[in-house]
Amino acid sequence: MSRRVELAALLLIDGLMFSLAYGLLYLARFEWQWFGPPVLYPAAFGFPMLLMTAYWMLLFAFSGLYRERYADSRLDELVALFKVVSVGVLILVFAIFIDTLEPSSTREAIFFYWASVYGLVSVGRLGVRTVQKVLRVHGYGVHRALIVGWGDKVEELYQEVARYPEAGLKVVGAIRLARPGESSALFEAEGGDPTAVATMTSTSACTIEALPRLIDELKVEDVLIALEGRDHDALLEVLRLCDGKPVKLKLVPDFYTLIGGMARTEHMYGLPLIEVLPEPMPAWEQSMKRLMDVAVSLVVLVLGLPLWLAIGLLIRLTSPGPAIYRQQRVGQHGRIFTLYKFRTMYVDAEARTGPVWATKDDPRITPIGRWLRRTRLDEVPQFWNVLKGDMSLVGPRPERPFFVEQLAREIPLYNRRHRVKPGITGWAQVRWKYDNSLEDVRQKVKFDLFYIENMSLRMDLKILFRTIYTMLAGKGQ
Repeated sequence: MSRRVELAALLLIDGLMFSLAYGLLYLARFEWQWFGPPVLYPAAFGFPMLLMTAYWMLLFAFSGLYRERYADSRLDELVALFKVVSVGVLILVFAIFIDTLEPSSTREAIFFYWASVYGLVSVGRLGVRTVQKVLRVHGYGVHRALIVGWGDKVEELYQEVARYPEAGLKVVGAIRLARPGESSALFEAEGGDPTAVATMTSTSACTIEALPRLIDELKVEDVLIALEGRDHDALLEVLRLCDGKPVKLKLVPDFYTLIGGMARTEHMYGLPLIEVLPEPMPAWEQSMKRLMDVAVSLVVLVLGLPLWLAIGLLIRLTSPGPAIYRQQRVGQHGRIFTLYKFRTMYVDAEARTGPVWATKDDPRITPIGRWLRRTRLDEVPQFWNVLKGDMSLVGPRPERPFFVEQLAREIPLYNRRHRVKPGITGWAQVRWKYDNSLEDVRQKVKFDLFYIENMSLRMDLKILFRTIYTMLAGKGQ
């Protein structure tokens, strides 16, 4: 099944099971009185049931239980459910149950509700996953995969993928790299059938540099790397070319010693693969990060509205042109979005020069713009980008497409910055000066990559506090 159908099925089944669990608790407490006479009787049944169902679904979403768990072990999902349901019931104990039950019956009621929620939701999800597995075996809802490797390794991995259709990988092509004296080639699956190497036909001579284009053209979701342990340079080149692309990288276990802590071992129904560069933040931290983005953005935009209107009016009065400046920037996974800023330069500042970096005493900056840059207030309209989901409060600063193309050629792993959402501020902004040259950008990329590999809420808060200090001290540029 597709990701959209999977999500709809999970929401429907979970909602039904949460409602059923509450219904069982209601009968046990108020009709059957298994836990003794209740202290309080509910005025209605339907509304509390809806509230409880909404509570559980929000908790599940916050904990990442509605994220794609492609071909994950069902046992792993049951363990994740156990943890989340246990925490959820503990929250309810202190919020509701502790005041509405007799002390002697509290333990039994809590265990009964926990068992009802966990048991019913587990049964529902196992049903969804079983149907999902059957559909994958028949070719529905599979991931499109591309293999990169040497000739013999490519064939071996093809056979492995064909042996485990439950893993849900559909190989749509392969890049067969060349040893010295050989020629490389691109292969595409005829009719999308990955069951045998014989169905693959060479379409053209090809080098590894074609990988980004093929990912886009073939709508690839997984890149399977079939190299050997000594091929360090080839692996690093694959990682570089896939940086910023919305794909997962999986390789055969030979490379585990090379990539160390940047990998996570997977056994997809017997198919041993290692995922490279997995998500650095756990699901609950990602949910909290997004919640913090939305909350802070709303507070800043709403409470500061009079000040933002005054700044916009001041910009209009002191120099001709709009108060808000719009510019195309590159976001997560290379997507282009429109970034908003208070205008700090004169209109058509780059009409003669084309895209150039701002310098320390840039004559194109207006007097008001210089003050806005020092205090970082020119970035305030980007809180709207954060609300829309284009950006986050903390992350690598987004760059213009013109500079991204240039810098990606000059700086290794530059596109790895696009693995995460760009931010209003970032580790590079609080640790390095304003970038005026390519060397400054190189240094900032190092800080950005450090942030991406060590993302956490604690680090985000540290960056936000340092940014506030910079604003109050007027040290921006």
